[in-house]
Amino acid sequence: QVQLVESGGGLVQAGGSLRLSCAASGRTFRSYAMGWFRQAPGLEREFVAAISGSGGSTYYADSVKGRFTISRDNAKNPVYLQMNSLKPEDTAVYYCAAGNILTPRFNGYDYWGQGTQVTVSS
Repeated sequence: QVQLVESGGGLVQAGGSLRLSCAASGRTFRSYAMGWFRQAPGLEREFVAAISGSGGSTYYADSVKGRFTISRDNAKNPVYLQMNSLKPEDTAVYYCAAGNILTPRFNGYDYWGQGTQVTVSS
């Protein structure tokens, strides 16, 4: 069983930056691929970024490529999402997820956090 807790969300102006963290319980954490997804009001949950268990492979949605960076520190546990050059359309609840494969598909992940709100003002 893996439990995930996100933190780092908040209100930021357009062009600003935020760093989200996802802390995971469980000794097998480093074996899981980790993903970040987001969901804006009235919209479906969408893929943002993912990273392999080793951290050697990453995958980004086109909408965030070049602005967001996913990373992990298997020694200390968290997975991070560094978000730069934020836009109002990045406003959403951001969720981290853990799964066995590196995939942009939300149904490829078995464990989910509760989410953290990110609001970007124009």
